[in-house]
Amino acid sequence: MPEYGAIGITAGGTARPDVADPAGGEDDGSRAVIDVHHHFCAPAWREWAERQGLVNPKALPPWARWDAQTALELMDRAGIATAVLKPMLPARYESSAQLREATTVTLRAAVEVVEAHPGRFVFHTPLFLEDPQVSSWALRHGLDELGAVGVNVTANHGGVYLGDPSYDGIFAELDERSAVVDTHPHNLPGGPAGGPPGAAAVPGLPNFLCDFLLDTTRAAANMIRNRTLDRFPNLSVILPHGGGFLPHIAARLEAFAHSFDPPVEPAAVRDHLHRFYYDTAGPLSPAGTLLATVSPDRILFGSDWPACPAAVVTGVAVPALAADPAFTPALRRAVNRENALRLMPALVPA
Repeated sequence: MPEYGAIGITAGGTARPDVADPAGGEDDGSRAVIDVHHHFCAPAWREWAERQGLVNPKALPPWARWDAQTALELMDRAGIATAVLKPMLPARYESSAQLREATTVTLRAAVEVVEAHPGRFVFHTPLFLEDPQVSSWALRHGLDELGAVGVNVTANHGGVYLGDPSYDGIFAELDERSAVVDTHPHNLPGGPAGGPPGAAAVPGLPNFLCDFLLDTTRAAANMIRNRTLDRFPNLSVILPHGGGFLPHIAARLEAFAHSFDPPVEPAAVRDHLHRFYYDTAGPLSPAGTLLATVSPDRILFGSDWPACPAAVVTGVAVPALAADPAFTPALRRAVNRENALRLMPALVPA
């Protein structure tokens, strides 16, 4: 198994010439990786949210303590040349005006990070689909004015899943821009009776272990049911964590396609499965099932850092991807870099 702790990238994102190619001389892109799943909780947002009384800094999860130096150190160890920042704003907002201010602070911070570290970072703009007016403003501000390479949304907002017709207005605006829509799971609707928000639905099992994967799967299935990619054909939708359970139940969804309400043709299920994009964050399970379901040009590298600890990224996820027998060096190169470049042309200068 290759030793990825030794991989080196210079501050500009170029592989150090003194580091051996982990593919044994055959370029598999593992020293110039593009990471499409890098969580970004801006320090400026944390300070702002504390002043607003929205968060207790001591109670924030470890992944909310993002800083550029630690991010770059992890990226260098993992061979990541460029990371796509997924903004996180973990608070309950009191008004649309406050949500808009939080988004402004976060996007300003993302732009500053990009400018301070040329070639190392790009960013998505966050959309909160339960607030259509702020979402519409955020996509215009982030995509049209600040140069975001896509948007990120959660799989469900208050139990209303992606694909729901109530989101059609925002999706139409995104479709006009041929936008990349990067999704991410959250807690399943409902939760334990009487428990605080985000409490484990099953005691002793953190929600991210199982429930997050189901959340992504529900969102994808609802988009299939509502023919989202047919109605908005210019969208590129990324499903995280290998698509949740979706590749593992693909045959089940096709066999029972007529059980959707309204019924769906099996061919429509297959079509959507091949039109989604899937990232490897998590770490990814052995890729055979995923590759049996989707085309390899739809798979993108994702680290999930810092939600996924650095030791898991460098010690488990990256080596497992490099050693996965389902990937040839050419396929790894596509997953590590080329697919992301094709999906987000703004990354080409990086």
